[in-house]
Amino acid sequence: MANKSIANDSGASFSLWMHTRVPGYRQELPDSCEADVCVIGAGIAGLTTAYLLGLEGRRVVVIDDGPIAGGETSRTTAHLASAQDDRFTFLLRYHGAAGIKLIAESHAAAIDRIEAICSRESIDCDFRRVDGYLFNPPGGSSKFLEEERKAAQRAGLADVELVARAPLPSFDTGPALRFPNQGQFDPLRYVRGLAAAIDKQGGHLYTGVRADKIEAGSPARVVTASGRRITAKAVVVATNAPINSLVSLPLKQAAYRSYVVGFAVPKGAIQLGLYWDTEDPYHYVRLVEESAASDVLIVGGEDHKTGQDEQTDPQLRFERLEKWTRERFPMAGELTQKWSGQVMEPVDGVGFIGRSPGHDANVYLITGDSGQGMTHATLGAVLVTDLIGGRPNPWETLYDPSRNVMRAAGEFLRENANVAAQYLDWLGKGDVASVDEIKPGTGAILRKGARLLAVYRDEVGVCHARSAACTHLGGVVSWNGLEKTWDCPCHGTRFSALGRVLNGPAKHDLVVADLKDEA
Repeated sequence: MANKSIANDSGASFSLWMHTRVPGYRQELPDSCEADVCVIGAGIAGLTTAYLLGLEGRRVVVIDDGPIAGGETSRTTAHLASAQDDRFTFLLRYHGAAGIKLIAESHAAAIDRIEAICSRESIDCDFRRVDGYLFNPPGGSSKFLEEERKAAQRAGLADVELVARAPLPSFDTGPALRFPNQGQFDPLRYVRGLAAAIDKQGGHLYTGVRADKIEAGSPARVVTASGRRITAKAVVVATNAPINSLVSLPLKQAAYRSYVVGFAVPKGAIQLGLYWDTEDPYHYVRLVEESAASDVLIVGGEDHKTGQDEQTDPQLRFERLEKWTRERFPMAGELTQKWSGQVMEPVDGVGFIGRSPGHDANVYLITGDSGQGMTHATLGAVLVTDLIGGRPNPWETLYDPSRNVMRAAGEFLRENANVAAQYLDWLGKGDVASVDEIKPGTGAILRKGARLLAVYRDEVGVCHARSAACTHLGGVVSWNGLEKTWDCPCHGTRFSALGRVLNGPAKHDLVVADLKDEA
């Protein structure tokens, strides 16, 4: 198999990691394919699951409609943290003291597991143990950090401490919480190592293969878009947003876009570490050791619900991130990177991992990363591997996808009221009155009679029309000018400029429309 740079299958922007060369693994799926486990999704969640199952001697088939790590795994900033983006003070309200102990334990165990896999498989991915620091923005509540320290220690992170400031000499953060024993790595080099290990185990990886339907039962069957079937004792859906839950899980979590910028900085000017503030939306910062002379400072933030802010130029978000960075890190040099990624936010702050609701007991899923995709994916793989192996796991009830989330009823109602409001877009007049207004390389919503069309004009001037109705639950998609995608504001499905589904929960492409046929 020839190596190639990773295909950009999730948008037009290019992350820092995408230069990594990953084998293509594009093979023809046999007409008759049998396995112990079929894993759908070749990102870090799916590949870690396949790897762990392979260690136990199980026959594993992995399929993905894009390239290895072609989705959100390639768009992370790869913070490995037992500290929580949703904060322990928030999680304590919904999951209690026992619950937050399991949350902290599972994420810490995920970091340990990544480190162990790197060692076992000799994966060179710049894995580092670092400290994490949480600090307030100017004017932030001094009381909050002390409350979060108490909650973190109650979660079992006994060595979390309040320090006078984070070790950033360029600006005074003020008091900060120090979380020792966190981590960071290069996610694409790690995934490349996982894929190679699965191949060595005898596992089979098929890219360019789309799962169309899962037929639960004993055995289960995965039906692909080409009509071929994979028969397996168990199926794992590891597709970021699940493709096998039409309503249940999309109501329990929301999709958000997050933005990232990278700057060249002098070697040694910034101490290795993970840095987070408590602003809303918050900023997250880390360093990448690039060369003997320089490093790359990565700063993320400016989150918003997917598909709901695309009329605001994403460039403004990058400009705000750049301004925030240069005010605090004056040594930041050339702006070298700009990209965005997608996270799934559960209403109660905890992911959904385990047996898929509404299916037989041999269909499993991993979703709801809550901004911590690398550790969430890894702990998810550990949990699902235990469930498939019939072993008890203390995290099972906490992450159960069927759990009642109404302890977070306020968040649930707020998110779903927001979703309901998006359907009013069907009453709108569209973004443009005529296709003549659409510039090459851009897209817009056009009303034609009773229908709304998603129209993309390619670089040579040809217009491509699709129905603007998301094939999940019929939301009106919106044009994402940064990533050159159509994004659904209801549940976060994303489609390419030409209407191909890139990210669930939808499974099917936007329906082709003919501009000439529209009244």
